[in-house]
Amino acid sequence: MKISVASGKGGTGKTTFAVNFSLFLNNIKKNKIVLVDLDVEEPDCHIFLKHKNFKRKKCFREIPKVNEKCNLCGKCSEICEFNAIAVTNTKVIIFPDLCHSCYACIEMCPQKAFDIENIEMGEIHWGNIASNNFYFVEGKLKIGEVMAVPMIRQTKNFSAERFGENSYFIFDSPPGTSCPVIEATKESDFVVLVTEPTPFGLHDLKLAVETMRKLRKKFGVVINKAGIGDQSVSEYCYNEKISILGEIPYSREIAELYSQGKNIINLPSINKIFEKIHKNILSLL
Repeated sequence: MKISVASGKGGTGKTTFAVNFSLFLNNIKKNKIVLVDLDVEEPDCHIFLKHKNFKRKKCFREIPKVNEKCNLCGKCSEICEFNAIAVTNTKVIIFPDLCHSCYACIEMCPQKAFDIENIEMGEIHWGNIASNNFYFVEGKLKIGEVMAVPMIRQTKNFSAERFGENSYFIFDSPPGTSCPVIEATKESDFVVLVTEPTPFGLHDLKLAVETMRKLRKKFGVVINKAGIGDQSVSEYCYNEKISILGEIPYSREIAELYSQGKNIINLPSINKIFEKIHKNILSLL
């Protein structure tokens, strides 16, 4: 089972939900529960897990490097969709920050004039949390690196290889609806869209819903901080026939726990809400 937690905008409570839902599953499931933080530009799930002894693995991305076989034909520059290659009268210039490691230039070069160069882009951290069946993995992009998608892909692959297919994976996705979100959700069985009942929340929820429909993903909505706005999000979901999995109320107690880096799953009322959300996800699957 692979469940992604996403949102059209930041600040809706996506990470809070992902961490606490993982802890809830750990309490009721015998399977391995693997929480994977794919918000590689700013991973923060670890703040709520209070774990420091992570194992570490460096990650690299591959970019083309011109060798002596190049005859400056310019084919590579024509093929590259991302304008990462420029060919002058005297040399080939490669812009690593624009390269998406798609290998089109390497495959299509008539002279086979490209080798591969590895560039460090970040680290994967992982460890055992709370119990023998609860594991945490995070990808962390190196400062200055601009390509999040390769880091997300490697973090997902590492998680699958290390913890196997008989696990429950909860992916904390990046905010928004751009390429990193597509990479984080495209292989998931279900996507939980966390929103808030505000005009900004509704606007960006619509973008997230459109994205999930393009990907043909099964999804549902969790309304966080319920009670601070109006009913426009609920009305939108009703009109669009989108399942509202549950609502997490706006409360001072939850805000205080969050500000202290503590989890909310131990609150009896919240545990019941997560139980309802879990049942609704299973019914939709």
